[in-house]
Amino acid sequence: MTESVLYDLANGVATITLNRPDAMNSLTAETKIALRAAVERARDDDAVRAVLLTGNGRAFSAGQDLREHAANLEAGKGLDGTLQDHYNPTVLALARMPKPVVAAVGGVAAGAGFSLALACDFRIASEKASFATAFTRIGLAPDSGLSWTLQRLVGRAKATELLLLAEPLRAAEALALGLVNRVVPADDLAAEARELAVRLAAGPTVAFGAVKAALDHAATADLAGALAREAELQDACAATADHANATKAFLKKERPAFQGR
Repeated sequence: MTESVLYDLANGVATITLNRPDAMNSLTAETKIALRAAVERARDDDAVRAVLLTGNGRAFSAGQDLREHAANLEAGKGLDGTLQDHYNPTVLALARMPKPVVAAVGGVAAGAGFSLALACDFRIASEKASFATAFTRIGLAPDSGLSWTLQRLVGRAKATELLLLAEPLRAAEALALGLVNRVVPADDLAAEARELAVRLAAGPTVAFGAVKAALDHAATADLAGALAREAELQDACAATADHANATKAFLKKERPAFQGR
């Protein structure tokens, strides 16, 4: 990875850190390329059983680097393919990751930064965190999946309000709306998020991936289609060593040790 995105693997957890603290972890082309590579690396590595996405400094990510964007507009490049080449593949890789993804949000998550956080499975927020859709403030529509994820979390009416008015939400408001799973003191964020990621990494990875796949399918399927997809996924999980070993452990009144296979 470049220095704008850091990657570390320990205890089955791949930690991906946006590392442009002086620029509130805003996303340049270089950073977006590195972030996509890091997410895909974690996705494809069997040694990775959970992912932790975070940002250094006082922001999770302020979204698109507007200085670079302004230069692209001046040069007549427009968005310069950033949605197709950078944001969209990264969001899909996070959302379809066959292992759990935790976002640790320590500060501002705005625009595409907000979108990236919502593409994760869990969001642990510092009490100092804030969230903003931001797009309409610079005359843009939502991107990076925000029109899809936001309304599924808060409903159509609230999503419309948040997207049109683009007013920031404090951490407590985000928790009340169901946008984050928990809010913790700022000094505890890293440890709390890490603890959750390590706990998930020790779990039944194949089953976790199946849960994500089932929810993704059911979001746009009818009941019959959801039942059929569940049956497929359950057959796959039933064939794993984790299921066999956990069943034996249950009968022996022992705690199962999952291997992620």
